[in-house]
Amino acid sequence: HLNETSPEDEYPMPMADMMVDGAAHNQMLSFMDGNAGYNQIMVAKEDIHKIAFMCPGHIGAFEYTVMPIGLRNAEATYKKAMNFVFHDMIGHSLE
Repeated sequence: HLNETSPEDEYPMPMADMMVDGAAHNQMLSFMDGNAGYNQIMVAKEDIHKIAFMCPGHIGAFEYTVMPIGLRNAEATYKKAMNFVFHDMIGHSLE
């Protein structure tokens, strides 16, 4: 029920057609796989217990220390981080 009770971060996401149009004039295109990027964003220590989960049997409890894919605001948090990292390249050599 975590996603249902979390307030939504309404960080604007880019429109795919705008990104394609912005990249159309380039002679070379390259794509980054962003999945591993989620695993680089640390969860605040005081919030780790909030996204813990139990496995059946005697396996035990697990706590994420990095942001997992699937949390309500994971996509917005990731986009903010990428905008921060690449802010000087966006619109020039990066879409």
